[in-house]
Amino acid sequence: MDTSYLIIILSLSVLLSYVFDLLSSRYKTPSVILLLASGMIVRQLTNYFDVQIPYLSPILSTLGTLGLILIVLEGALELELSGEKLPLIRRAFFAASSTIVLTSLALGALFYILLEESFFKCLVTAMPFSIVSSAVAIPSVKNLRPIRREFIVYESAFSDILGVMIFNFLIYNTSGGLWSVMAFAKDTAVMVVISLICCFFLLYLISKINHHIKFLPIISVLFLVYAVGKIYHLSSLLLILVFGLFLNNTELFIRGPLNRVLKNELFEKELDQLKNLTAESAFIVRTFFFLLFGYAADIESLVDTDALIVSFLMLPIVFGIRYAILRSLIRGNLAPLAYVAPRGLITMLLYLSIPAEMKLTGFREGILILVIVFTALVMMAGVISYREPEED
Repeated sequence: MDTSYLIIILSLSVLLSYVFDLLSSRYKTPSVILLLASGMIVRQLTNYFDVQIPYLSPILSTLGTLGLILIVLEGALELELSGEKLPLIRRAFFAASSTIVLTSLALGALFYILLEESFFKCLVTAMPFSIVSSAVAIPSVKNLRPIRREFIVYESAFSDILGVMIFNFLIYNTSGGLWSVMAFAKDTAVMVVISLICCFFLLYLISKINHHIKFLPIISVLFLVYAVGKIYHLSSLLLILVFGLFLNNTELFIRGPLNRVLKNELFEKELDQLKNLTAESAFIVRTFFFLLFGYAADIESLVDTDALIVSFLMLPIVFGIRYAILRSLIRGNLAPLAYVAPRGLITMLLYLSIPAEMKLTGFREGILILVIVFTALVMMAGVISYREPEED
């Protein structure tokens, strides 16, 4: 393909995604649906002109991982820690963890009944569908009041991290037992220590680097540590959340002499620049991931009767469990929080990374996109129908 045409396609993709983002903000329509649909349309056009995109699977996997890192970092950089927020953080953590466990067990039981395979394989397949996607949830609630928006940001970030941790535990510790649990706890503790060391090191770099290119090398260090940790099956996403919270709440962790060594007078301005760079990078990566995923989707699998039936059976489980958990944590009106349970980027990544020997025979590929689209539509309906009261 001529380079000029490729530049035109890439530029139009970014502009189209920007328009979708504006429409999403105004009409509360999840941009993920519009991007997936656009990708499917592009697939039909490329088929007509006999054009194929090479290396689609590795590109998708790489974009998805980079997008996940940037989206969690973007969310963490917006969160402020304080004593008055601890109850909110506890509720969000409990909501995320209990939702993953209960939804995984319920969906695993559904797959076990329908497909009659081992419950462990059913549980592994169910895990990706139990995670609330921060990539979809966070942009969709930015117009809500701060208390509701912060709950979703914390919950979806915790959901991503805990989901990856539990998924890796299931994949790499198939034998189970006490030793597997101890190894999992050890790996998590190691990642916490690595995260703290990286936080101080990267904060020092921010204060000392005077070159006009500063933040891309720092983000590259995050990518590097994440990738190395993932190779050793560590919970690398924990590093991203800790780093974002650390930077946005340095007054809680950096005091006295450390404050003079690790921070400079331009820190707040530079932190704003990092936030802007992270947000725009996440936007770009998310755009091309969902476009390419829609491009890679098999349209015929989306109208498969079995896939539609299973997807519809999954929805009451997903939202029923979410409602019950939120009702136990939050008093008053649960709207629109009860409807904000989208599946998205993290669901795709984990599902695609299930080892071949653990995949369920007969599990329809169309279920993945259908559940993502249906949960996004439910969220859209809930957010659109919700009206903020005069007082919380």
